Amino acid sequence: MERLLTRWGKNLNKNCPLNDYPRPQLKRDSFINLNGIWNYAINEENKKFGGFHGEIVVPFSPESILSGVEKAVKPNDNLYYQKFFNFNKTKSRVLLHFGAVDYKCTVTLNGTVIGEHTGGYLPFTFDVTASILNGENELRVTVTDPTDEGTQARGKQTFNRGGIWYTPQSGIWQTVWLEEVPYDYITSIKLTPDIDNDELNIELSYSAEFIPEVGVMVMDNGKMKAAAKLINGKGSVKLSDYELWSPENPYLYELKFAAGEDRVDSYFAMRKFSTGTDSDGTPRFMLNNKPYFFNGLLDQGYWSDGLYTAPSDEALIYDIQTMKDLGFNTLRKHIKIEPLRWYYHCDRLGMIVWQDMVNGGGKYNFLAIGTMPFLGMLFNNKKVGRIPDSKKNYGFYARTDEKGREEYFKDSKDMIDLLYNVPSLALWTPFNEAWGQFDSVKACDFYRKEDPTRLIDHASGWVDHGAGDANSFHIYFTPFSFPKYDKNDNRPIALTEFGGYSMRFRGHTYNKEKFFGYRKYYSQEKFDAAIKHLYEDRIYKCMKNKGLSAIIYTEVSDVEDELNGLLTYDREVIKVSPEMMKAANEKLKL
Repeated sequence: MERLLTRWGKNLNKNCPLNDYPRPQLKRDSFINLNGIWNYAINEENKKFGGFHGEIVVPFSPESILSGVEKAVKPNDNLYYQKFFNFNKTKSRVLLHFGAVDYKCTVTLNGTVIGEHTGGYLPFTFDVTASILNGENELRVTVTDPTDEGTQARGKQTFNRGGIWYTPQSGIWQTVWLEEVPYDYITSIKLTPDIDNDELNIELSYSAEFIPEVGVMVMDNGKMKAAAKLINGKGSVKLSDYELWSPENPYLYELKFAAGEDRVDSYFAMRKFSTGTDSDGTPRFMLNNKPYFFNGLLDQGYWSDGLYTAPSDEALIYDIQTMKDLGFNTLRKHIKIEPLRWYYHCDRLGMIVWQDMVNGGGKYNFLAIGTMPFLGMLFNNKKVGRIPDSKKNYGFYARTDEKGREEYFKDSKDMIDLLYNVPSLALWTPFNEAWGQFDSVKACDFYRKEDPTRLIDHASGWVDHGAGDANSFHIYFTPFSFPKYDKNDNRPIALTEFGGYSMRFRGHTYNKEKFFGYRKYYSQEKFDAAIKHLYEDRIYKCMKNKGLSAIIYTEVSDVEDELNGLLTYDREVIKVSPEMMKAANEKLKL
């Protein structure tokens, strides 16, 4: 396998990588980045810790090139981290934040265990006020990761990589940072725009039981547009003469909060996602109460040098902006949760986000779960795939572990809470292609209760149970056909995976010997012609004649053996003709 560095990875500042404020919608003036060079060791579980083996660049996982380690962490291993840092306290409390650690970790500061966390994709925080010292401090983190030997959320990570399954990654993979706050402080904010009533609804959580009166100001290009007071942490800001957010007009407003001694900056947008019908009575997805065609790509968020971790903020921006320049308006974040800066860039650049929950469960029967969609067995007759949700069928989807099922709902709630304020986020996908699927209707209802403001594709591709807001299909090889779940099914039609056309650019591939794709091409001319025909003929006709309301092409970039990206894995080559792609996308508007 070939080591592929991106242009950003080649210029990495190893002493302080990813030095951008990690939480744009709850921002304070306190930010101490602990990324950089740490000590590490990887020991088998039954071996006594015998000291550190060398240096690792955090927040890159040890399996990645940019970590400087390039070693795998096995299920019976312990991954140890150590960081010395200097600190001088200036405020009442000190918080230690981890963006994400895969999968289970114990954190020790100056010899005191300050907490544990389980779950590989979500941020967590410890109050370290009592343990942190003025002067030098020692931070230690111990991690275990079962990867595909467990039932936890893990995405496409597997030790048997190949095809559509990828190299696993472990340990710290998002920014580690310190923040100083007052003794009592804002812990979270919840922002709900309501364009039908011209207001922004706000709920605020506070570290103390008593919440003081909170002042809120809406700012527009540095000028105050509106203001309000929150009583008991709740209230609304009335707005007039405001801009609506859309990919064509990604207008953001700033927010300023004052609660006691605490000061927080945030931002929001006024927009609405819903379903309805167009002038012909066809079910459609709606943006701001008007029919809108979601034209997007599958985005797996893998990097040739950083695996789950982008080498820089500029790298995140490059993917989003390049896809927008090609004429797309949506990215489906596929079974991965990104750092909050990725969503911030989608908000400000104008890219709609569809967010998958990360799949989990036991080892799948891939012949049953993974092969049938590729062969088209479920698309033209969805009844074939309607295996009922029931306890007796948990085994079919490798979901017999009760703890794993409980963890799915906990992780789902944490994900919804984390991303609730993201203006660009339009749709949740609780399950993808039956990977770890269970209790589908219950899961859909859970998402709806936690977030009634967004659309839901309850089972992307299949197995469909008639729930949610999308009649969702994955079609790679068969003619496009979109049967209803039943005669009363009025959900808009969404082609949530298709295409997957692949072409290899030598010198920019991970695997020199072989590559995976749903349809392979060996010349630029034929590759461009195939995509042009796919969009301007097949997709266009389905949009006009069959009520197709959303499409998600596979995919943004190549990932390891899978070469069906519009970008190479190292992001050095745009594989499709930009002029042709943009012209084809221009036709796909309602």
